[in-house]
Amino acid sequence: MAEAKAVPALLRTINERAVLDAIRAESPVSRAELARRTGISKPTVSLALRALLEDGLVRETSLEPDRPHFGAVYYEAEPDAAFVLGVDLGAGGVRAAICDLAGATRASAELPSAASAARRLDALAGLRESLLAEAAASPGRLDRAVVGIPAVVSAEGRVSDSDIPGLEHGDLRAQLEERLGVPVTLENDVNLAALGAARSGVAAGVDDFAFVLVGEGLGAAVVLGGTLHRGANGAAGELDAVRSGQAEDFDPSAAAIAAWAAGRSADDVLQETARRIALHVVPLAATLDLPLVVLGGSVGGRDALLEPVGRHLEEWLAFPPRLAVSSLGDAAVLTGALAAGLDATLEHVFERRVRA
Repeated sequence: MAEAKAVPALLRTINERAVLDAIRAESPVSRAELARRTGISKPTVSLALRALLEDGLVRETSLEPDRPHFGAVYYEAEPDAAFVLGVDLGAGGVRAAICDLAGATRASAELPSAASAARRLDALAGLRESLLAEAAASPGRLDRAVVGIPAVVSAEGRVSDSDIPGLEHGDLRAQLEERLGVPVTLENDVNLAALGAARSGVAAGVDDFAFVLVGEGLGAAVVLGGTLHRGANGAAGELDAVRSGQAEDFDPSAAAIAAWAAGRSADDVLQETARRIALHVVPLAATLDLPLVVLGGSVGGRDALLEPVGRHLEEWLAFPPRLAVSSLGDAAVLTGALAAGLDATLEHVFERRVRA
């Protein structure tokens, strides 16, 4: 008997999730449209809608004035059901934003800082409060935070090789959770930039690509089969080590190029930067046969680099990848943090209501 009762409950859950996903994919949407999109009967869609309405995950809404509605009721996801905090804890400062369950950014802020790791974390706690107030979001509705850091992050959350002194001391995730009051996911900043590019940037719809970030530091992230590849130790894409043992300096970061280019022309700087970037792209493209490499960061994210970098790749590789500059600019890491947090929050909110 227990199994017989479990089957209808499971089917209800599956139907409700299918209806919720269809509403999130494109709204406002009517009951009839939901039935067509999901392949679920109208009576079953109605039952699913009733449950989702009662649990506060969807709400009735009006249709755009220029669309015929024929008296139908339309639905959209309830954006205030939960909120996500995204953080880019960069070497030069802190960027943070809060988005709602519909994915809309409700508040954002930036704090330039060269302070110690501990002081940055303390500042982030205050930033959380101001963002919640600006977003008109109840602190109890904040579901989680995703924090991008310039460091290697293992599957267990251990931090190493950080560009911010002191960030590796102690349990960083626990320190953040104490200050922010919600579960925290730690992730390498370039990995999040790649997720941002895949979600709403130039890599949308591309299953295999690399994101190469060149700015205050140098790093890369690899997406294979639509999934972020972290490696056994979370260190996939650490390009700083690619040319270890070489006598020549191949670092294309801002500081290295500025030192190298003292007294040289702007075009010389551009060409040398492009050559150094290409030298780091070659191992990725050659070993993984990638169709796309996205360049980003304060140095790498420049359209003027595409032609000279591409020229070197054409010369050095039998199958050079397509190059593109990140369309997200300085917001790439933060965009990825919000996207990752939103996915996890949607799962958590739905699972929580199922268990209740």
